[in-house]
Amino acid sequence: MEVVIQPTAEAATMVAVRLLAGLIRQKPDAVLGLATGATPLRLYWELAALKLDWRRIKTFNLDEYVGVGPEHPQSYHSFMWKNLFNRVNIAKPNVHIPDGLAKDIPGFCKKYEKQIRTAGGIDLQLLGIGTDGHIGFNEPSSSLASRTRINMLTRQTRRDNARFFGSEERVPHHAITMGIGTILESRHCVLLAFGKRKARAVAEAIEGPVTAMHPASALQLHPKVTVFLDEPAAAELKLKHYYRRVYDYKPDWQKERPMRLLHSSILVVL
Repeated sequence: MEVVIQPTAEAATMVAVRLLAGLIRQKPDAVLGLATGATPLRLYWELAALKLDWRRIKTFNLDEYVGVGPEHPQSYHSFMWKNLFNRVNIAKPNVHIPDGLAKDIPGFCKKYEKQIRTAGGIDLQLLGIGTDGHIGFNEPSSSLASRTRINMLTRQTRRDNARFFGSEERVPHHAITMGIGTILESRHCVLLAFGKRKARAVAEAIEGPVTAMHPASALQLHPKVTVFLDEPAAAELKLKHYYRRVYDYKPDWQKERPMRLLHSSILVVL
């Protein structure tokens, strides 16, 4: 696991942008797993501003609210088309987002898994993290082997998302989400977390035990994970000072990496 800490969310985002842009340039037919919410918003805008070629890129979104149609202003369909897809030259058939209005949800979820496999699997999966440690809508107690499915949202998640809907009562109770097992099959997982509210969840995900009660901790089992943090989100990492020393005293051969990090960044391989 690589932990990259920047002074601000903006600086951390720009390092992540360089990583994703590098993949798109090196593999024009890459398969991207995408997240929604406030955390990746700047990343999408910055990626779009680079005017990269998205014609052969395929995307699969993590989740969508059940009962929310694609035209709903708070649907993840609307979010993605507004903030990324309408800004790049992606082919519409290459965009995949769970259908919150699917009549046969189990059947749809099986189809979604098959579509990911048919595309060759996800090259890079972008993730955020909830204050309770959820990734996608895999809430605490989710199986670490779970697949794409319907899941009920916790009260905490609905509270956290109330700002988007105007009130907690308007937040749907269910969502379709990629499972933790699905996420872990991605070739590279990239997690973004910014702000003090995420500090406890980040610390438990990186340094805590692997447990279904903290779904993001499952990323410790993945062979290639990069975590981008700002200083407030890194505040509760017990080994933060050690991570700084690891970065400062890396052997020369370890510094030669395809991704060139900003001078102020901190990187550690766990």
